[in-house]
Amino acid sequence: MNKSFKYYLLFILIGGIGGTFVGEILGNHFSMLSFLKVSYNIGTAKPFVIDFKILSFTFGLNININLMSIVCMILAIIIYKKVRK
Repeated sequence: MNKSFKYYLLFILIGGIGGTFVGEILGNHFSMLSFLKVSYNIGTAKPFVIDFKILSFTFGLNININLMSIVCMILAIIIYKKVRK
């Protein structure tokens, strides 16, 4: 992975986290925007566990995403492409 791709992923991650916070804040303070705080879970319901009695591995991935996080990730991609030029 080159440095440019790492920054690209960082922008998307920051956009998703920021969008989640913005969606939660707007959804909690304005009743008309309550749909923004509804999040959807993508991933495993129960993690996969391997137990060797002295060593245990737990594998799982869970992503909570809402509408504002998607919007902010798209916005982060657009901003990255504008800054990159």
